[in-house]
Amino acid sequence: MNKRSEKERVTINIGSDILKTIDNKIDGQNIRNRSHAIEHLARKAMQTNELSTAFVLAGGKGTRLKPLTDNTPKPMIEVKGKPILEYVIELLSKYNIKNLILSLGYRAEKIQEYFGDGEKYGINIEYVIEKKPLGTGGPLRLARNLLVEEFLMFNGDNLTNINLNDMYSFHKKNKAYATIALSPVKDPKNFGVVEVEGNEIKRFVEKPAQPKSNLINSGTYILKPEVIDMIPKGFSLIEKDVFPHLSKKGKLFGYVYNGQWFPTDTIQRYEHAKKEWKGII
Repeated sequence: MNKRSEKERVTINIGSDILKTIDNKIDGQNIRNRSHAIEHLARKAMQTNELSTAFVLAGGKGTRLKPLTDNTPKPMIEVKGKPILEYVIELLSKYNIKNLILSLGYRAEKIQEYFGDGEKYGINIEYVIEKKPLGTGGPLRLARNLLVEEFLMFNGDNLTNINLNDMYSFHKKNKAYATIALSPVKDPKNFGVVEVEGNEIKRFVEKPAQPKSNLINSGTYILKPEVIDMIPKGFSLIEKDVFPHLSKKGKLFGYVYNGQWFPTDTIQRYEHAKKEWKGII
């Protein structure tokens, strides 16, 4: 049973001035009503030192996966009988991440119909909808009111069984504003390469002819909510519009991960993932 979905009715007396402030939080989307606004503020006041929330980008059209994505959203393409996004949710459940925000766009209704409120997975799912493509940064601004603590962020088309507890310990130890999971690859020329000094990320190089590193961004992050406030309005790419600035300030760190990681953003990579992926183990 999804514990967060169990609600208790309470009666409280609140001053009219405070109630006016609460009502100002309601936007009809991220904060739906007065009850939701009060719950949101209560959760913010009870911030913990553990990760409890994940944000997943699941709105892309998957044009490089056509015709598989002609009628199916990219994260719903199946690997070994399950949508890719379902494996992400299984990973979150394994590490007791109870709250998930899915950013949707293309064929959003198919994802909502399949996962619903997340109760069957023991996780609470909420949705934000991109009316137009907003990149990898813009969707976070849509969910700003829901992201009040440090949180995980995933690309919804990647398969990984990364140890989230270990990554979070690394993140806290380095007092990072943002931590990126880095995966070593044999041939980094077809990816954006990440150059590090110690644990600090110093530079991003897109598809270098002569790479100085074999580490690449694997699309898993831990972010402080303040990072969202650095994202430009509208369409933005967090990799280009935010991370380089954090790197210059010494607040961006790379967690090297050697386990399973399979991108599925092209037909070739998808076929490889179907053969090699071993599931959440």
